[in-house]
Amino acid sequence: MNSNKKAASIVGVLFILAAVSAVIGLNLYDPILNGPDYLIKGSEHANQVILGALMELILVVSAVGTATTMFPLLRMYNETIALWHVCFRFLEAIIITVGLISVLSLLTLSQEFAAAEVQDPTSFHASGIILKAIHDWTFMLGPLFMLGINTLMYSYIFYKTKLVPRFISILGMTGATFVFVCALFVMFGVFPQISFWGAILAVPVAANEMSLAVWLLIKGFNKTAIDSLSEMREASKHEYTSM
Repeated sequence: MNSNKKAASIVGVLFILAAVSAVIGLNLYDPILNGPDYLIKGSEHANQVILGALMELILVVSAVGTATTMFPLLRMYNETIALWHVCFRFLEAIIITVGLISVLSLLTLSQEFAAAEVQDPTSFHASGIILKAIHDWTFMLGPLFMLGINTLMYSYIFYKTKLVPRFISILGMTGATFVFVCALFVMFGVFPQISFWGAILAVPVAANEMSLAVWLLIKGFNKTAIDSLSEMREASKHEYTSM
């Protein structure tokens, strides 16, 4: 019981940490990702950009942490889906890390641009466009596309097992669908990711993560559901060994 309560608290804290670090990191990146003078502003705000990268590293660690901490509980219902969830969450973290590296590379480019005696804006801007494009695509594939898949998997198991109240699970599956659809719209250029519709479609998944985090911190996972899953798993093991 104590271990399950501890796991619930860890997951709750990590979800909050992931959300907060993601928002802060994106805002700290503003000088180097937005505006026509990003090559100048980037080097002028180097420490701010590096701090933004550290925030994204916290996001990466938090994302992996939620998956690995929930795995023992999720696998009690369906080990295959639980394993998929861990693998896809790791893939999400890798994609975010690639975007992080592109921003740090853009910072290096900005510093080289500021220090260059004979500046060739064309070549610098060409490299900058490529690095910004890498960040934009990873920003879409990680926090939207992969997030939708991951949220759908754990929310489905939560719904079937009642480890958390079903209104949270339903909100999670709804949010996962919306954010996945948002990723497709952004991918095909219907609207930008940072836009009114992008924000609207992202609200349910954000609400799910925060409501889930608060619930786990206060109430934890449903003990009755855990006991039921344990009994079901033990029965399955016994049936398998008896064959």
